[in-house]
Amino acid sequence: MNLDELQQKLIATARANPPSDAVPYAFEKRILAQIAARPALDGLALWSRALWRATAPCAAIMLLLCAWSFFASNSGPPPADLTQEFENTVLAASDQDSAADSTW
Repeated sequence: MNLDELQQKLIATARANPPSDAVPYAFEKRILAQIAARPALDGLALWSRALWRATAPCAAIMLLLCAWSFFASNSGPPPADLTQEFENTVLAASDQDSAADSTW
């Protein structure tokens, strides 16, 4: 439907029906005063309320994962000492640089 045509029909209908005396005195002023008296929406309060509600499910998930990690590590063979492999990995870049410098 054409919006201009719809707007013209609505304006014509509103002009054909004048307001009646059944509306209380200063009705619109009271409604506007109630709207203005409402507190403004606080986005930070909404976020904090949502985050506090999320703490219980997050704590439950954390406890389940901790229990799963604990029981899964006890069921297999003991883990090997990874300190030497970690050191080799961290120092691999410096070893490559020293090897490249020796060829020049």
